[in-house]
Amino acid sequence: MTRLSGFGGDGPDGPDGPGDDLLSVAREIADAVDGLATLWTVAAHGTSLRLSPHQLRALRILEAEPGLNLTALAEGMEIGPPTASRLCDRLEAAGLLERLLHPHKRREVQLVLTGRGRQVLSEVAERRSRALAVVLAGMEPAEREALSHGMRAFLTARTGLGEQAGGAGA
Repeated sequence: MTRLSGFGGDGPDGPDGPGDDLLSVAREIADAVDGLATLWTVAAHGTSLRLSPHQLRALRILEAEPGLNLTALAEGMEIGPPTASRLCDRLEAAGLLERLLHPHKRREVQLVLTGRGRQVLSEVAERRSRALAVVLAGMEPAEREALSHGMRAFLTARTGLGEQAGGAGA
């Protein structure tokens, strides 16, 4: 695992030319993201109901956009409708979502979180925030501020790239 203490290379462009420094930083950040992903997964598994990252993602999408139909959920998750249907079957069996007939389109079914589904998402978010706070407590205040500033810049840059690519990746 690489360390986030430096950017590598001998100068602004690294020893081998332009772009090498960015690749080194990208590798270091990827290592940190792996650690965060592990923290995220472990925190989520400590909840009353163990859900896969895929299931949690589906619930978060439905929380953000209540009433989506199966096709829209599948597209949002970039999975096929049969896979989304099986995923929803499991979430419905666990009491986390329900399928309701659309009030104006008789042949369309809406996917809606249940109270239990919202409760589980809230529990996961709280556990993840607490786990992250423990790690942040081990950092100096200036390091936390730099991380926060860097994350905001990352999100801004990512959003800008998504708009340039016609919305992909945003």
